[in-house]
Amino acid sequence: MTSEIDQNGFAARLAQGNAFVLDVREAREYRPGHVPGARNLPLSVLPARMAEVPKDRPVYVVCQAGGRSAQAVVLLRAVGVDAVDVLGGTGAWIDSGRPIETTKA
Repeated sequence: MTSEIDQNGFAARLAQGNAFVLDVREAREYRPGHVPGARNLPLSVLPARMAEVPKDRPVYVVCQAGGRSAQAVVLLRAVGVDAVDVLGGTGAWIDSGRPIETTKA
């Protein structure tokens, strides 16, 4: 069973200013637009880099639409991370008109 949060709940947590957001898309997807403050750690390398994910607070996981983030949540929860799947992913975040950040290559 995965823990999930909808876009409005996620936006409220993000507005509180202390949310750790993990974007598990590949860098080529992340650079053109991502949730402000999101840390990019692609699902393809996540198993080898789990130590980079905090265990002391909830981790909100996003991808483009929800498939990869759900997989990442299962992996993270198995090692004791309080991971939460953000329903709809970055695509829903952008479609709702919320702000994004970009990163140069």
